[in-house]
Amino acid sequence: MATKTHSTTRRRNRKPYRIGKPRGSIRARVQAVGPQRFGIVSVDCAKARSKWMLANFYDDVIIPPTVVEHHRAGLDAAIAAVQQAATEHDLADMLVAVERTGRYHGPVRRAFAAAGFETRIVHPFTTKQYRKAADPGVKTDDNDLAAIHRAAVTGYALSEQTLGESWQRLRLLVRHRRDLVRKVSALCCQIKDHLDAAMPGYASGFAKFWATPAPLAVALAFGSPAAIVTAGVGGMAKRLRDRQIRFQHRTFRRIVDWANNAAQPQPDGPWHVEIAKALNEDREHKRQEILDLERRIAAILAPTPYVLLLSIPGINVVGAAEFAGEAGPIRHYANARCITGRAGLFPSRHQSDEVDHPNGPLVKCANHRLRFAILQAADCLATSNRHFRHLASTWRCSGADPRLIRVRVASRFCRIAFAMVAGRQIFAHPAMRDRHYIVDKLLKFHIEHKTPMSQILADLKGVAAQIPQREHAAEAIPIQRQLSAAPKRRGGVKRLGEILPHVLASLGVGQIEYTPSGKHDPT
Repeated sequence: MATKTHSTTRRRNRKPYRIGKPRGSIRARVQAVGPQRFGIVSVDCAKARSKWMLANFYDDVIIPPTVVEHHRAGLDAAIAAVQQAATEHDLADMLVAVERTGRYHGPVRRAFAAAGFETRIVHPFTTKQYRKAADPGVKTDDNDLAAIHRAAVTGYALSEQTLGESWQRLRLLVRHRRDLVRKVSALCCQIKDHLDAAMPGYASGFAKFWATPAPLAVALAFGSPAAIVTAGVGGMAKRLRDRQIRFQHRTFRRIVDWANNAAQPQPDGPWHVEIAKALNEDREHKRQEILDLERRIAAILAPTPYVLLLSIPGINVVGAAEFAGEAGPIRHYANARCITGRAGLFPSRHQSDEVDHPNGPLVKCANHRLRFAILQAADCLATSNRHFRHLASTWRCSGADPRLIRVRVASRFCRIAFAMVAGRQIFAHPAMRDRHYIVDKLLKFHIEHKTPMSQILADLKGVAAQIPQREHAAEAIPIQRQLSAAPKRRGGVKRLGEILPHVLASLGVGQIEYTPSGKHDPT
């Protein structure tokens, strides 16, 4: 008799189609107390004042639309009126639905939450759709309040996850840093534009104009092709030595060759140079602010599990902090698809009858800051990570759209990041074949940023608490190598010698035997 074979292919359990419930559903609570005893406070916020009303689940208005000023007396009066109405009408349960309006809804929401009310948020798009259905072409505060009430009844008044103080500070700092970086980029463009007026074609002669300070220092010091020709290589070298700026003589020879063949500058060239100097001072000030912010960001990132992402080649401290600040605590996500779903990393779709366009552009309604952080990490992986660089090259050769390649890398990064952060582990993945060492990478970051030793030790102690115990010995190997080589170094010997033993002690690892290569040390 023939034996019956079973397919070993795993099939996905397809759930039957059903109408999904809005995540803010209050049906069970309404059934428990009764629709007439369930109150909904709707709030339409503005900058200086808001309008609110109280009605029950059956749309019976208890307190008509009322204006409340955004100060303590006005908010206290509104809360007292709601509490008195709840007592008089025997309301057993209640929630406050506040429409999100920039930051204007914050004072009202915090006041009701402090008074013990459950506060929920209604998205402005939701209010718009519910208002247009009932009052097309007529937008008033009263109509908005009715729309907010209908949204709360149907479950579209949503609760938001609260963030701790450290997470709020991290998110604020990474956003402030990102804003400063954009401002510095704008200043760089302005500086090059003014220099091109005074020294035509000078900046375009350098492939990486901002990589070293010497080209800009020469331009701001001399300001014209004639002055450069008069000073020559010796004059430029002396000026930069006086300012303690490193340079190479071949750079000066290239500048002199350009000056001998430069086009005639504009008559107001000296004024453009003065403006460029002022803009460069602003740029230097902002760059120092960015360095200070990055040190503070690293201090917040170190004691969080997101620091484990530093073991991924291509992810640095700033990239991990950007993702951590926008994503928030990993406990807010059930799986990696929740992260990509919140970031809107899936295509929009339009289907009607036989017409189906399933692969449209990325959906517009998403957390765009989180999407930016994820796509920024994907760009770094596609260029600096061997595994993802090979994947991107393979997809590119197969004719895939560059935007699709970027999203694919971003989705894989989210899956890896969720497994590492939620599981508190160094993830075993082809991308980790030559993984980076977390402590070593963070230590190099702080040395480059000239961080005070007290903060370095505090950050490394926080990192050691996040790294799995089984990885401590591996993390200590590069530190031991640096400690063995520290006496042979000319610069920073004392500082490294003081820090590294503390790092090894934090990892709980003693002196590891390290065999030198045997090569002659040139120093």
